[in-house]
Amino acid sequence: MSSIKIECVLPENCQCGESPVWEEASSSLLFVDIPAKKVCRWDALSKQVQRMTVDAPVGSVALRQSGGYVATIGTKFCALNWEDQSVVVLAAVEKDKKNNRFNDGKVDPAGRYFAGTMAEETAPAVTERHQGSLYALFPDHHVEKYFDQVDISNGLDWSLDHKIFYYIDSLSYSVDAFDYDLLTGRISNRRSVYKLEKEEHIPDGMCIDTEGKLWVACYNGGRVIRLDPETGKRLQTVKLPVDKTTSCCFGGKDYSEMYVTCARAGLDPEALSRQPEAGGIFKITGLGVKGIPPYAYAG
Repeated sequence: MSSIKIECVLPENCQCGESPVWEEASSSLLFVDIPAKKVCRWDALSKQVQRMTVDAPVGSVALRQSGGYVATIGTKFCALNWEDQSVVVLAAVEKDKKNNRFNDGKVDPAGRYFAGTMAEETAPAVTERHQGSLYALFPDHHVEKYFDQVDISNGLDWSLDHKIFYYIDSLSYSVDAFDYDLLTGRISNRRSVYKLEKEEHIPDGMCIDTEGKLWVACYNGGRVIRLDPETGKRLQTVKLPVDKTTSCCFGGKDYSEMYVTCARAGLDPEALSRQPEAGGIFKITGLGVKGIPPYAYAG
C-alpha cells in the first residue's frame, strides 16, 4: 500500500468550492465557487489560476466536445467561451421558482449534461425541503425532467458498463442507484446502495474509479470515503484537514491523483483558525487507484 499524501495545492478560499473536473488537454482542474459566482481553471503545470465571474450562483461546470465549457448558472444550462468570457444560455428550467438554483452536475457517457436543483440555502446545508428536481440537457439542447421532491441535488456518476446511474440527494444521507439506459437516458428502479454513518455527516459530490468503486466527499465530515456499491460496504476513509469537503474527481496525467474541493462558508473564526486551508483545492496522491476521464457535453 503506497503512502497517502494530502496537500493543499491552491489556497483559493472558496466560499463553496464544487464540481472539480480534470481537463486533460490543458492539464488543468476546473471548479466552481458557487456563491461567489465564479468558474475557475487551475493550471497544474504553471500553478496559475484563471477565474471567470458569471451573473448568478454557478453549481457545476463540465467539458464541451465542441470546445469551451458548459455550466449550470442559476437555473440555466449555459455554454461558456473561456477566451472572451462570454456566456450563452442553452436552456432554462424552473422559471417559476425564483429561490431555486442548480447544484451539482455531470455529463453522462453519451454526452448528456445531468444537473439537479435545490432551494437557495438559508445557511450551509439548511434549505427549504423538497424544492429541487433532477434534469438532463440533451445534445440537441432540449431538457428532460427526471423527478422532483429533491432536497439538495448532489453527486452523480455512472457505472463503468454505463448500466447504472449513481445519485445523491444529500439530506437523504444515502447514495442511490438507478438502472440506466444509455441509449435513451432513461432511469428506473431507484434503490439505496449506501447509507452514511453519523460521523460521515452529509454526502456531497462523488466520482468513480477504474475498479467501479465510488468516492464520496462528506460535507461536515472532513473526509472522502470509498464505497463498494455492490456490497454496500465502506472500503476506505481518507480524512482531510478541513471539515466541509464538497466534491472529488480524479486527474493528473494518468488520473491517479484525486482532487477535492471544500467550503469555508459557515465556519466561525475559531473553526477557520483551526483549518486555515478551508476553501482550498486539495490533491491526494498514493491512493493506489485511478479514475476515468470525464465525459464532455455533446451539444
